[in-house]
This record gives sequence, C-alpha cells and structure tokens, in this order.
Amino acid sequence: MKARRICNAVVTLGLAGFLLLHPHAVADAPEPPASPPNILFILADDLGYGDIEAYAPKSRIPTPHLNRLAAEGMRFTDAHSGSSVCTPTRYGLITGRYAWRTRLKSGVLFPPGDKPLIEPDRLTVARLLGRQGYHTTCIGKWHLGIEWARDAAGEVDFNLPIRFGPTDVGFDAFFGIAASLDMVPYGFYRDHDPVAAFTGEQPAQGFPRYVRRGPKAADFDPGAVLERLADEAIDCLRQRAVAGDPFFLYLALTAPHKPVWPAERFRGTTALGPYGDFVHQTDAAVGRVLGALDVAGLRETTLVIFSSDNGSYMYRWPNDQPDHVQDASVQGFWPARHQANGSWRGTKADVWEAGHRVPFLVRWPGEVRPGSRCDATVCLVDFLATCAEITGVALPKNAGEDSFSLLSLFRGKEPTRPRAPVVNHSANGMFALRDGRWKMVFGNGSGGREKPAGRPFQEPYALFDLDHDPGETANVLPQHPEIGNRLTASLGAIRSSPGSRVELLRRPTAP
Repeated sequence: MKARRICNAVVTLGLAGFLLLHPHAVADAPEPPASPPNILFILADDLGYGDIEAYAPKSRIPTPHLNRLAAEGMRFTDAHSGSSVCTPTRYGLITGRYAWRTRLKSGVLFPPGDKPLIEPDRLTVARLLGRQGYHTTCIGKWHLGIEWARDAAGEVDFNLPIRFGPTDVGFDAFFGIAASLDMVPYGFYRDHDPVAAFTGEQPAQGFPRYVRRGPKAADFDPGAVLERLADEAIDCLRQRAVAGDPFFLYLALTAPHKPVWPAERFRGTTALGPYGDFVHQTDAAVGRVLGALDVAGLRETTLVIFSSDNGSYMYRWPNDQPDHVQDASVQGFWPARHQANGSWRGTKADVWEAGHRVPFLVRWPGEVRPGSRCDATVCLVDFLATCAEITGVALPKNAGEDSFSLLSLFRGKEPTRPRAPVVNHSANGMFALRDGRWKMVFGNGSGGREKPAGRPFQEPYALFDLDHDPGETANVLPQHPEIGNRLTASLGAIRSSPGSRVELLRRPTAP
C-alpha cells in the first residue's frame, strides 16, 4: 500500500490502512494546550484555490497578507468545504454536521422566505466556546436563515428587529448582513436590530456588479461593505484585548462573491479586471485584521484560520472569445491569464474539485510550525471538533456528527483518530466520496455549473484516482469495480447513520 505524505514528514494512509496500523487509535487523543487560545476564523466568500499566490505562485493577483499567513503557519493542500455552495458549507462549519442531513438537500437559502437552518437546540461552535468562557462574535455574511418580524398584515418588515439570528444560536454579538451581498435586504443588522432604516431600493444590475432588486437601507453602499466589516472586526479585537477574556471571532467576508465591486482605491490595481482587483482588496481586508491582532498584542495567543466557503465562480474561458480582462461582464479568464480555481476541474457549485477544494491556512504561534504544509484530506465541518479538543471538551453523540479534530495535524503529527471519508456535495445535491486517493462521484455530471450538470444517483457514476489524475479526466470505475463497490457501501453507511463519527465507530477494526 502506497503511503501519502501529510504535514511535512508525517505519513498517512487511507482510512482502511490507518485502522490496520492503528487499531486502537480511536482511544487516544492529543493533550489540549495548557492555555486555550483566542480563535479567529476568517471565511472568504467564493475565493478560489488559485486566487492566492501561496497556492498559485504564477497568479498575477497580489495577496501579500495571505502569503504571510501561509509563511507564518500551515498550508493545507487538500481541504474541502462542506458543499460547493455557501449556505450548506456555513451550516457545517458552525455545527460540525453536513447540511444535507437537514431539510436543505440542494441549493442555498433565499431571504426573506426561507426559515433558519440551524435548529434552536443544536450545539454550535459559538455555544461550545461560550460555555468555556469565550466571548463569541459573528461579523459579516450569515446566510443561515433569519426569522424576520412581520407587520400587522403579515408582511416581512425589515425595519423591525429580527426574531431569530446569530445571537440566538450562541453568538454574544452580531454585525453583518443576512445573506450574500447580491441578496435582499441590503442593509446591516447589529444583534437583532437594523443599523439604519430601509427607506430605499437597490436596482438590479448585471455582472460584474451583479445584484438583485430589493429594499435598501439609507446608509448601505455595496462597494463599501468589505471595508465596513474589516472596521467592525478591528473594533472587536480592540475591545477583546481590553476585556482580557478569551474570544472567538467568526469573520465571514462578503468577497469576492458577486457583486464584484472593489472600492475605488483598489480599482485598476491588478491586470485582471474587477475580479482581480476585488481579490486584491479581500487580501488587504485580511491584512488589516491581522495587523489589528498585532497592534492589540493578541498575535501570540490567537489561533487564526482562513478559508473559503467554496470555489470561485470564474470559468476557464476559451481563448477565441473575450475574457474578463477584455470584457468585465464575462465570468471567466483565459487559462494563461488566470485560473481562479487553480488546475482543478469545474467551478463553484460543481461536485468536481474546483467546487469544494478550498484554501485553508492555519497560524498558531507555539503550536503550528511556520512554513509547514499538510496534505491530509480535511473538511470545514472539522472545525467544531477541533475547538472541542482544543478546549478539552468531549462532544456529545448528537453534536458535531461529521466533525473530526484537526489538532494533531496542526501540530504536524499523525491523526490520533482516523477520519471518515469526506463527503463532497454539489449545488443540485450530487454526492461524491473522497477516501485517500480515490474519489467516487454518484451521478452523471458536475452537479452544478459545468455542462452536463447531470442528476444525483443517475448512472454512469465516475471513479477518479486523484493521485494520478488530479484533473478528474479519466473514469477508472471499469478498471476498479471493487473500489467502486467499497465507496458505494461507505457512502450508504454514512448517509444512513446519524453522522460520520457514529458510522466510523461502528466499523470493526482490522485484526
């Protein structure tokens, strides 16, 4: 059995191989740090694997602050969002549970009609950390549903306080927007209250400044949202430094998701049109927040994690047609110009790798070795279990059902518990299963934007050997039917079980 290298000199095998060599690995866990850190999780919106120079050295988009984060910490090369679209990924990040276990089997929530997705009594990372003495703050894009207040006629009134939002699932404070920046309502909320009255209307616009028509607050400027969120995060860090208690800040940026609307001072700063400028501005916003950590004296005591909720929506565009640089309304680049998703196949929404393979950077002074790299297959649903292990908390069986701690990987060591295969999920509900080198797609297309989209659980299925074919070009299922049968059984077991952790513990260990 050929080993795969992870976390520098650490070696891992597929799940079966790990259990064979470590039949008692589930019993032991690494020691939590003596002093649990502050935790800052920055989640970009639709940032591709190839948009960051640390992942794509040939990229023409300057990302010095994310490059610095990679140099000062660990760069994961095989990290995946819980879905290839935003709402389900955010649910998994906050709850440690795949969103396809909820009522949301495909797509995303659309305000104001859709109800909150997080169950009122579910353990969230904010609740877990709050119970350990952390002050918890959510800043930015929520997109997990809000219970809106209604007027006497039963119509949603955005000027009334919301009834169920981030502060009702464990966060002590919230500042941000309800959903994506191209969705209504166009205005900020602080905790339950609108920051300014909704007195205007945002007109619909086409790409790159793509927005839908809808109610807009008097002070709301879509092109200034990213800067405002960075300002709020900086103020939060200043306050937490004075307070002195541990904190968890979940900073959910709105960029570079549509509308592609870079601030004036960033326009023309790259050679890649509005999208390139907007990614550059996203990096600068991260840099401002990291700088605030330094100024506040919090750098050495803060675990920083940066990732994206899914891949980029920018296509590889045919060379015989104008691309985004020549025509800003085009959602694609010539490959020689820029590959927003790196060499991975597809785009956001797809079950192909570009849909859900995301940048994942971790900096933790004293725990994570600077300039290190980890090639283990991980998922954003693993954040809850990681926080639990860091704070010495045992997760109950009915919480974080698909979450596996990354603490040992952060330390450059072998995983102390095996991880179940990662489930990939697309916009139309297409499933794929990733186990070691093998990826099995349970449908007959991308499940998203690349043609053909196909349908979930419609044959022919596809099996890819990502070690030898990272571009997912050759279906090797006919040559390896036994692998296909094994992965089919694994996905069936995970889907029929309450969670991946439960299903894994049910398996007999190898003799």
